Amino acid sequence: MLALHRFQPRLIQALRGYSRGQLIADLGAGLTVGIVALPLAMAFAIASGLKPEQGIFTAVIAGFLISALGGSNVQIGGPAGAFIVIVYGIQAQYGLANLLIATMLAGVLLFVLGLLRLGALVRYIPVGVVIGFTNGIAVLIGLSQLKDLLGLRIEKMPADFFAQIAALWSHLHTVNLAALALGLGSLALVVVWPKSYRMPSPPHGLLEKVKRHAAQVPGTVIALALATLTARVLGLEVETIGSRFGGIPQSLPGFDLPSFDWAGVKQLLMPTLTIALLGAIESLLCARVADNMSDLPRHDPNQELMAQGVANFVAPLFGGMPATGTIARTSTNVRSGARTPVAGMVHALTLLAVVLVAAPLAVHVPLAALAGILLFVAWNMGEWHEFARLRQFKLPYRAVVLGSFVLTVVFDLTVAVEAGLLMACGFFILRMGNLFRIEPMPLPEPLPGVQVMQAYGALFFGAVGKLESLPEQMAPGTRVLVLEMHRLVSLDSTGVDTLKQLARTLRRRGIALVLADPNEQPLSLLKRAGLEEILGAECIVATLGEALGLARRTVEGRPAPGRTAMAEA
Repeated sequence: MLALHRFQPRLIQALRGYSRGQLIADLGAGLTVGIVALPLAMAFAIASGLKPEQGIFTAVIAGFLISALGGSNVQIGGPAGAFIVIVYGIQAQYGLANLLIATMLAGVLLFVLGLLRLGALVRYIPVGVVIGFTNGIAVLIGLSQLKDLLGLRIEKMPADFFAQIAALWSHLHTVNLAALALGLGSLALVVVWPKSYRMPSPPHGLLEKVKRHAAQVPGTVIALALATLTARVLGLEVETIGSRFGGIPQSLPGFDLPSFDWAGVKQLLMPTLTIALLGAIESLLCARVADNMSDLPRHDPNQELMAQGVANFVAPLFGGMPATGTIARTSTNVRSGARTPVAGMVHALTLLAVVLVAAPLAVHVPLAALAGILLFVAWNMGEWHEFARLRQFKLPYRAVVLGSFVLTVVFDLTVAVEAGLLMACGFFILRMGNLFRIEPMPLPEPLPGVQVMQAYGALFFGAVGKLESLPEQMAPGTRVLVLEMHRLVSLDSTGVDTLKQLARTLRRRGIALVLADPNEQPLSLLKRAGLEEILGAECIVATLGEALGLARRTVEGRPAPGRTAMAEA
């Protein structure tokens, strides 16, 4: 019977013996992350073709649920940069209602994956595939922000890569220099703003103390505030959240069940799989990064997937977008001293409080400033140094990384992951096939008419060609071939069938086949496949010495072992 994973959020364990010191640490970390998350949540939603409040409500609802129900002490969930390209494409092709339904279906799928204890499967995705599609998504995010950064008058950006380039090129004459200045200024400020986790501790001198105090306020918030103030004071004609969306509602999100059309839902298989796949990969990779940053208990991948599932099912009921674990906010949470999931719940409540109090101020935020911030996010998201390191690796790894990267940019994530996995599997099969060898084995005393070969590696469908050519390598006068199998670590059904055919071919040439010293897995499969009946039970022996004794008796004139059985076969 299939064992299901027990639903047990990490919060329950963390609250046992919860102390006042932990509460203070979690409150401080939650408030910090909440401030960091505010501009990012709006920016991710706008870049995805949605309203800014949809990103904020996702960060509030999904962020609270992921922390309360997840399997990590410090994971912060919410809208993520990795989803920008995916959500924009789905929304453009299928519409907002179907995007919400696909997100809910992905939530169900994520929950089932965790329930069936399949969280560890995500770790089997090769690192080359992850690097390739991550860098590809980063390129697409950067490309999608050029419209707002340059202030171009494009009514709606297409979702296709080449169509985006064409649209940008054809509207370059509409560039808004004021928007460009605000965007580049915001980008520069976020880049140079001091990071508290990079500073010496304790600070030395007045300048270091000032930097440490300044670093308590996220650079993204400072950039948005200065850009908004500059645009208002100078009266710059740039597009803002208010001019495009009419502002952000100063209220709680309302419950709204998306319209369900079964004929339309049947077309959402690929969007659902894409959201679920990316959500699972991002959240579990983020949780692993968090594990390496702290001394807290390691995350439970299955519980984490179940929490992601609940969050992605519930958030769309309030107009939310797909959510997952976010590395930048989780890292900030850890570095701010978070100890339990309470910090993530505080982060969500902080965002909610900001919306209820300060939502009217968002109408003046320039979209060019958000674009500058997202360019910084995209740059940090990509692992560009991996491209420089490709020259250190062989062709298979280069092909997987570059292939996944190009396919993500030109087509989409699902195609990139599928093709990347196929390439990785193909190269693995080729490599394992090359590792399999059959070589002559020297004997202390030559035995006339006996040839001994030694098998190395795994005999599987990708390596049987080397076994099929073995009869042509037999020296004239050979009566017995001993195949020493001690270093054969694995055997599959194709390998067994090839051994059967080898035995028949050798028997027609008057040569007996003896298998010596097979390991447990190959021996078990040989017996279950009926090779004993074909060769004769006496032709599968435990040691090389037994095999040589049997071969010597055969050469001396006794009937070849297994002859009757072979003839009947």
